[in-house]
Amino acid sequence: MIFNKTPLAVTISLAAFALSIGTAQADYPEKPIELIVPWSAGGGTDAVARQLANGLQEELGQTVNVVNRTGGAGVVGHTVMANAEPDGYTLGLVTAEITTYRHIGSSQISYEDLSPIALINLDAAAFNVSAESDWEDLDSALQDIEANPNEYTVSGSAPGAAYHLAFAGFLNQQGIDPNTVSLVPSEGAAPGLQELAAGGVDFVFSSLPEAESMRDAKRVRTLAVFANERLDAFPDIPTAEEVTGDEWAAGTWRGLIGPAGLPDDVVDTLAEAAEAVYESDQFQEFMTNQGFGIQWEGPEGFRNFMAEADENNGEIINKLGLAE
Repeated sequence: MIFNKTPLAVTISLAAFALSIGTAQADYPEKPIELIVPWSAGGGTDAVARQLANGLQEELGQTVNVVNRTGGAGVVGHTVMANAEPDGYTLGLVTAEITTYRHIGSSQISYEDLSPIALINLDAAAFNVSAESDWEDLDSALQDIEANPNEYTVSGSAPGAAYHLAFAGFLNQQGIDPNTVSLVPSEGAAPGLQELAAGGVDFVFSSLPEAESMRDAKRVRTLAVFANERLDAFPDIPTAEEVTGDEWAAGTWRGLIGPAGLPDDVVDTLAEAAEAVYESDQFQEFMTNQGFGIQWEGPEGFRNFMAEADENNGEIINKLGLAE
């Protein structure tokens, strides 16, 4: 017969330790949380992060401090997120650039170094033409682009930016080599839209809010938006899928993440809190009033979303010759 010779005091101590671990996890969070933003204060990502942080504070009962860690086109902040201790007290608002770094060669970090919690925002790219353009719809534009390679020009961003990749990826999906459309780089959508209205380029990619004033002034027309459904704020603008029959949701996006290895129970707690914030009137009104697109995916859906974006961007970056 074998007897358990472990001293009673040790057994009690081990049991108490195990209980304390379970209680600590169940009580998460027990101290303030840092939310890393990889872009400067005052920008779009910072604004979304601060609105999210305010809501998370109410849901979690702990302070959520937004910390801007800028540099390297977002590489610095995203690296801080990836290298954080996976205890739930350092989170990040990841942006679309995380699916480009390793393909472009600026960093080896990727979405695989993160624990996805929730996608909360997608600013879908839109396809804009001049009000004087002969193209009345997306289908006629695609037919001409395919039939006349190297004849048309596009603008709206620097090479390799999120909207550029969204546009190039769309052409690639439709069997059109994106290299047959020349990019005229610009410092964002505003100068690109001015160039479009002046007749200097044939079309421009941007978010729908960025082109709104030019549409209202009857200087540009938006033929389609790269979203799965029409946006509530712009119900008259069709999705690309309505025209082509192929689903294509792309643009720039933001989501809540932790470092890889974040415990499942912490992920579940944060996802539940983030969904409550997302569904709140305050968050919905803020996003709508500021012109930000809204899209929800939980942990699994967000992981799949990032994996697909990473694969698509890798293919397009290579095709465009932007890989180093």
